Amino acid sequence: PRSILQWNVGSHRDISLESLSLFRLLEPQIEILVLGTGDRVERLHPAMVKQMRECGIAVEVQDTANACATFNFLMNERRVVAAGLIPP
Repeated sequence: PRSILQWNVGSHRDISLESLSLFRLLEPQIEILVLGTGDRVERLHPAMVKQMRECGIAVEVQDTANACATFNFLMNERRVVAAGLIPP
């Protein structure tokens, strides 16, 4: 239910289908993945977002500060959410 896992991603350039596979393995399955890409919003390759959606996981990409706020808001709503955060 509440876990902290090491995500071996140093920058938005390291986000790949392989690195996102961690979030597809979580139990219970998450509904929403909030990605914080550092100081600014960085776009993900559309294929990555599509694959996550096909697995039933919505992806929200924001700068890290806003991603933290969004994650906390969704947790307060008792949503099944995970965050992948890259420090600003």
